[in-house]
Amino acid sequence: MTTARFDGKAVLVTGADGFIGSHLAERLARDGARVRALCQYNSFGTRGWLDSLDPEIRDALEIVSGDVRDPHFVRDLAAGQALVFHLAALIAIPFSYAAPQSYVEVNVTGALNVLEAARRAGVERVVHTSTSEVYGTARTTPIAESHPLQGQSPYSASKIGADHMVEAYARSFDLPAVILRPFNTFGPRQSERAVIPTVIRQILDPACEDVRLGDLSPIRDFNYVEDVVDAFCRIALADGIDFGAAYNAGSGRAVTIGEMVEMVRGIAGADKPVVEEAARKRPAKSEVFELLADASRLHALTGWRSEIGLEAGLARTVDWWRAEIAAGRQRADSGYLV
Repeated sequence: MTTARFDGKAVLVTGADGFIGSHLAERLARDGARVRALCQYNSFGTRGWLDSLDPEIRDALEIVSGDVRDPHFVRDLAAGQALVFHLAALIAIPFSYAAPQSYVEVNVTGALNVLEAARRAGVERVVHTSTSEVYGTARTTPIAESHPLQGQSPYSASKIGADHMVEAYARSFDLPAVILRPFNTFGPRQSERAVIPTVIRQILDPACEDVRLGDLSPIRDFNYVEDVVDAFCRIALADGIDFGAAYNAGSGRAVTIGEMVEMVRGIAGADKPVVEEAARKRPAKSEVFELLADASRLHALTGWRSEIGLEAGLARTVDWWRAEIAAGRQRADSGYLV
């Protein structure tokens, strides 16, 4: 992990109430940053996963509720910040088929608002969050940043648009903005919209007689959330950045969804049957069948590697879910969390 160099830095994290965002805000606060944490506004007054943090860490955050779609709000939000980590996004791929315009408004327009606000605020660096989904089904593996971008879902198309906006702001306005492109991230706090928590919860939940999934054949490069957060921290501090460009963050190891399920069943000591349901599968031309990262560019720049192995990360995540289920905790997903 990186040595903390955030002491006293004013840092904005959008999407801080989400999965990766909450882990990143927590890490930055522990490293001494002055963190302004943006949560999506809701009328319940809840702040996503930030509400679950240790009170000492939560109280150290400046938590702000709002919406990245409002350019005036975002301009004020970015004022006085040295670093901006932009993670706020709509991420659920299935919902993007039902409501594609909302993905453009949040993911593309929201990114534009953050970039423009950062430009006006004169920030030192923007780290924009991309996704391995922008590559679509791999033409060659492992996937380097030079791989063509393929919009195989409205979600991935919106993230491609946001990535190009980062490139445009770096080229047009010399904005010091960089794109971090994590491959599939997993760990505690992740929504069941993602496959690993879906599998773990069904395996551990006594109310589930079986494990219901879509296609088991797609191949994924899974990375534990602490490693991905470390990639964010390293690229935010690195010298020699190619601004406007993307850097992959992935382990370089991939397994099928079916193989991952077998790992979880072994860790959990369960033998529930697995049922493939057609309703859970993506449209055939939209499914991304293989994602395997070439992260050599990020490693050369920062020394980053994915250090926590898949099995160890799954074991930690299973333990977290056991505790959640045992405590009977229920958390509703909020809209735009990463």
